[in-house]
Amino acid sequence: MSKLVTIFGGSGFVGRHIARRMAKEGWLVRVAVRRPNEAMFVKPYGAVGQVEPVFCNIRDDASVQATMKGSDAVVNCVGILSDRGKNTFDAVQHEGAERIARIAAAEGVATMVHISAIGADKDSDSDYAQSKALGEDGVLAHMPDAMILRPSVIFGQDDEFFNRFASMARLGPVLPIVGGETKFQPVFVDDVAQAAVLGIKGEASGTYELGGPEAQSLRAWIDEMLVVIHRKKIVVNLPFFAGKLMAFGFGLLQKLTFGLWHNSVITGDQLVLLKSDNVVSEGAQGLADLGIKPVAPEAVMAEYLWRFRPSGQYDAIKDSARNLKI
Repeated sequence: MSKLVTIFGGSGFVGRHIARRMAKEGWLVRVAVRRPNEAMFVKPYGAVGQVEPVFCNIRDDASVQATMKGSDAVVNCVGILSDRGKNTFDAVQHEGAERIARIAAAEGVATMVHISAIGADKDSDSDYAQSKALGEDGVLAHMPDAMILRPSVIFGQDDEFFNRFASMARLGPVLPIVGGETKFQPVFVDDVAQAAVLGIKGEASGTYELGGPEAQSLRAWIDEMLVVIHRKKIVVNLPFFAGKLMAFGFGLLQKLTFGLWHNSVITGDQLVLLKSDNVVSEGAQGLADLGIKPVAPEAVMAEYLWRFRPSGQYDAIKDSARNLKI
């Protein structure tokens, strides 16, 4: 009989990759999301009936318990980048994570994987980093053998890193950034999924910090991205006080519109995070310890960033035509 894994947030950026891999492993996959009707795209990941999206609200015990019934393993991929209504950092990344682990332990679930983040720290000035650390503690309090994955920024199709800056690069001759000297170590989304699969199958446990093969400044990553999308821009690294003014202005606009316009540009909490490098700690367990060779951003960026080129998919054809000798 096939085993069952329940993936909370399984239709999200990371969750869908884990769901696809677990379907290939022959497991039944239950994708727990707030809007199942918007997650139907996961069904073809496996055979008919193998992958099923179901409703779940991780802020509610009864909802989580009903969703988890009969599971052999659970994965928590739910995370947010900013507070929005009732979905606050504390409610989602702390209490939500702990709730899933507590109910998993009560239901006798064998294994659990929890997606956290590099920089998780209870003493951080960032609410995001604090909630991630408290979430880890809550998970381990109930599922001490759980696998905790702490990725750096995750890249891949539909990411919120390279896609965001590539989209901004289309707007004008200047590309403003904050924290240009802060280092990042982007990790490929499918490498994170591979690591999660090992935890689900009970082949690995403990805490792992996941980063790609190279760490460099945000400015350097943006320069690489601009080469891929064939755009020349003046990249301006704004001082942090300018970032604070921007965050305040966008935050005020969100309040004045009663949340109808959501600040997805930059928040004060994100500014705090930008002051610290987002790289794998020295001596931390990582992808190498799991037998996974990390994929470099330059190996896949062109596969999904081509749409931000001046002529999209036809840019390469135009470049080739320019080189023709008539």
